[in-house]
Amino acid sequence: MSMAEQHEYLRARHARPKVSRRAALVGGLVTASAAGTAGALANGTASAVQGPTLQSAPATAKVDGSLVAPFGRHLAFGADPKTQMRISWQVPFAVRKPYVRVGLAPWDLSRRFEAEVRDLSTPALSKKLPAVEQYYLHVALDGLRPGTTYYYGVGHEGFDPTRPERLATLGSFRTAPAAPETFVFTAFGDQGVSAHALANDQVILGQNPSFHLHAGDICYADSSGHGKESDTYDARVWDTFLAQTESVAKSVPWMVTTGNHDMEAWYSPDGYGGQRARWSLPGNGFDPEHSPGVYSFAYGNVGVVALDANDVSYEIPANKGYSDGKQTAWLDRRLRELRAHKDIDFIVVFFHHCVYSTSTHASDGGVRDAWLGLFTKHQVDLVINGHNHVYERTDAIKNGEVGRPVPIGASTDPTCDGIVYVTAGGAGKELYGFPAGVKDSYEGAVRDRESILSFHWTAQRLPDPDTVEWSRVRYTGYSFLAVQASAGASPRLEVSALAENGERIDHFEIARGT
Repeated sequence: MSMAEQHEYLRARHARPKVSRRAALVGGLVTASAAGTAGALANGTASAVQGPTLQSAPATAKVDGSLVAPFGRHLAFGADPKTQMRISWQVPFAVRKPYVRVGLAPWDLSRRFEAEVRDLSTPALSKKLPAVEQYYLHVALDGLRPGTTYYYGVGHEGFDPTRPERLATLGSFRTAPAAPETFVFTAFGDQGVSAHALANDQVILGQNPSFHLHAGDICYADSSGHGKESDTYDARVWDTFLAQTESVAKSVPWMVTTGNHDMEAWYSPDGYGGQRARWSLPGNGFDPEHSPGVYSFAYGNVGVVALDANDVSYEIPANKGYSDGKQTAWLDRRLRELRAHKDIDFIVVFFHHCVYSTSTHASDGGVRDAWLGLFTKHQVDLVINGHNHVYERTDAIKNGEVGRPVPIGASTDPTCDGIVYVTAGGAGKELYGFPAGVKDSYEGAVRDRESILSFHWTAQRLPDPDTVEWSRVRYTGYSFLAVQASAGASPRLEVSALAENGERIDHFEIARGT
């Protein structure tokens, strides 16, 4: 079934509650029409983030806000990381007049901005699951100062984050610098909720990243992810996930895209209604209203592009072709713009399904057919995927072949060698493996590369044999990527893969024009 067909199937089986509990929220709600009245912050403004249409209604419920603690704070950039930040969080029950306080010091959060509430009603989609009501709150901060640290606290009527006993709930963030400078970002996919996911988060925080890229399959509330009517879904997993991630995401912008497990058919015909309610991402993609996981931003000398591979995947076709080619056309334009930008040295693209992998899901021929030529055309420097729950890294690939071997510690030049593709799917979900007889190959262990036999998905979604020469490094433990970007006369991307205990399992360098 397509995602739209699944949506109709679920709606036919489970009627939406006649009275939404949104009525208990709107007493202090800021809608889009009120956004323009928000005050200035460092010569800028804050506003409610655009989201699903909000219905005005009188407040009918009384909630003791002092008993309701916010949780699950997570940040995201707007389209311009130098001047825009989005703050999102969750409350377990309906509250009145939610807001954010922001300032340049933790003891002076002098600016207060009302939040937008986006609530999700999920019925009992199976006999084993209860109905769930969830409340997500969002504020957009615009006109911020580049390279500046801000402090913030989230609250509501009855819960003041500036009270002495609640100062531990404050968060902070730093905007991108006005001019390129050295920074670190991290990346992975397929996180879920587990002790390993939490361990990875803590090691990531120790890298002091400027932002984090999540390549999809975020929490696994949809534990099946097959895009079928038999998929199971437990909305409460999002509560646990956001609480788990808060220790990092409250200060590190958590830039997510969409995996196959993130298509949640109940909320909208496109499957992305849940993502739109829970996240505020840059709205500069080809269709932010229907494709929230497609966007781009520039931080320092690095341009970053997020894509939704559900649109082109041959393996899991529930949303295949939903953009009618518009995402691919937008990608072509955006890569061209980034490559022509005088301040951008490197382009990093991330999405869920693998371009090159030898693990369980293997390579997705739909991704290759749609986007591989564009990556080559615009000389993308690094492609990051998830989907396969392992770490695997290719040599530099040019025109479908190895353009240059890139052993551990080596340097590669995308202008002549080709592109390195990294599968970083060991974020915390159960791990996969590699074909029988294929060993891990990583620093401190096996260094020799074997030629191995794998498969990639064809247009008919049948496995065709593909003799692999490009698989350089493989690791079947929990891990993530840490990338240091240097600007100046000799710009570099120094890419490292770190295990959940902090051990470096792979590293290589990307330098253009050398």
